[in-house]
Amino acid sequence: MNKTIFEEKWKVIRGLTTAWWSLMAEYDLTKVDKADDKYDKYVTMLRVKYGYTRQEAREELKKRLTQHESGKKE
Repeated sequence: MNKTIFEEKWKVIRGLTTAWWSLMAEYDLTKVDKADDKYDKYVTMLRVKYGYTRQEAREELKKRLTQHESGKKE
């Protein structure tokens, strides 16, 4: 996933985030809303809260969004 795709799908991702990651709160999403680079901020929050590497955070986000778009459950 790249920044452009993330920005295009931000509203969907934002709406699903707390279901995907229980440690991500509305407060965190508000920080992402205000960030100039939402994708980088989101990935950084996943790294901090879940201990992912940058690559792992990106891959996990892509996996979950792909599953959602294909209608599959985790």
